[in-house]
Amino acid sequence: MKKLLALTLALLFTVAAFAGCADKPASNSDAPVAQYKGQYDVLKMGTNAAFPPYEYKDGSNFVGIDVEIADAIAKELGATLEIVDMEFDSIITAVEQGEVSFGMAGMTVTDERKEQVDFSASYATGVQSVIVAENSEIATLDDLSGKKIGVQLGTTGDIYSCDDFGEENVTKFAKGADAVLALKGGDVDAVIIDNEPAKSFVAANEGLKILDTDYAIEDYAIAIKKGNTDLLDDINAALEKLTADGTVDNIIAKYIKAE
Repeated sequence: MKKLLALTLALLFTVAAFAGCADKPASNSDAPVAQYKGQYDVLKMGTNAAFPPYEYKDGSNFVGIDVEIADAIAKELGATLEIVDMEFDSIITAVEQGEVSFGMAGMTVTDERKEQVDFSASYATGVQSVIVAENSEIATLDDLSGKKIGVQLGTTGDIYSCDDFGEENVTKFAKGADAVLALKGGDVDAVIIDNEPAKSFVAANEGLKILDTDYAIEDYAIAIKKGNTDLLDDINAALEKLTADGTVDNIIAKYIKAE
């Protein structure tokens, strides 16, 4: 009798053990890591898709460094990425008002912007460059004094050049391409813009060149609504993982070839 009872109990424990195993989800290497604080279905990225190679359109598709990094972050957090294209100087406001989850547009961390939004860790380094006509008398940054300078509205090129050369000498355009057209037409003497877009504009427009001297060096980061610490922490954790495993470097190398 005791042997029969022992056998019965053993069978019951065995069945219970298998039942417990059956309740566990199958492992999935693609599943988001569990340490993230928030639950996300869709993450909306506010950007200005006229800034190659960071964000631009290839036909109807959004492509570029920021687009691919943002998509990798969204997947890491178990979310779908939705891109909202807008004017650059509207992005911070859209983040503040919660119209988008975050802003990512080759955006530099500045003290002024930090008063409006929080920033993630930096994921890339940017350089502000100066485009001039090939026959221009402008050869150094000092030569910009008193000249007409074209910039994209709301960018650090806009902010810095107004401080350095006077707002009366700066003409602001909605798009960097419009500033370059003004330079080609002789309406401005130089354009200050990020180096990678500058190289694209010069390659596409004969008769222009980039000064050898960098105007400014800065860090790019992701803008997040102040107080949204869960999303900020999760994006930073995802960025840390994607940087450590080489994903971020591989994306950047895909668009910016080593010289």
